[in-house]
Amino acid sequence: MGELVAPLEILGALLVLFGLVLALFILRRYLLARRGATFDCSLRREHPRRASSWILGVARYEEDRLEWFRIFTVSPRPSRVLTRAQLLLIEWIQPDEQDVHSILPGAVIVRCSYGRNHSEVLELAMTRSDYTGFATWLEATPPGVQPFSA
Repeated sequence: MGELVAPLEILGALLVLFGLVLALFILRRYLLARRGATFDCSLRREHPRRASSWILGVARYEEDRLEWFRIFTVSPRPSRVLTRAQLLLIEWIQPDEQDVHSILPGAVIVRCSYGRNHSEVLELAMTRSDYTGFATWLEATPPGVQPFSA
C-alpha cells in the first residue's frame, strides 16, 4: 500500500495543476468578454512562400482597433492589434474542405489587407453573424476620424 501513495500524490497534484490552468483560461475569457464586445475569431496570415495554419482566438472591438487574443495562452495582452484605419476588407468566402477541419463550425473566411500600404494579407474565420458585425464596425468611423481609402 505504501508504494501506491507517492504515485497517487503525484496524480492528485497533476489534477490540481490542470484544474488551476483551466480556471485561468476561463477567468481570462470572462475578463476579455467583460471589457467589450468579443467574438470567436481564428486568424491566419497569408505567406507567399509557405502555407500557414489557423490559430484559434478571440477578437475584441475597441473604438479604433480590433484586439486579437490567442485562445491557448494565459497572457492578458492581445497577440495582435489591428488598427481600423489600416484594415481593409477584401472579401469573404466559404471555407474549402481543408479549412473546414481547422476552424470553428459554420465559420466564413474573411480576407483583409492590413498595414499602411496594405501589404499584409490576413484571413479571419468567424461566424456569418460575427462577419456582419465586423463589416459594420469597419464601415462605422467615429466622428473626426478620416477613413482610410484604398
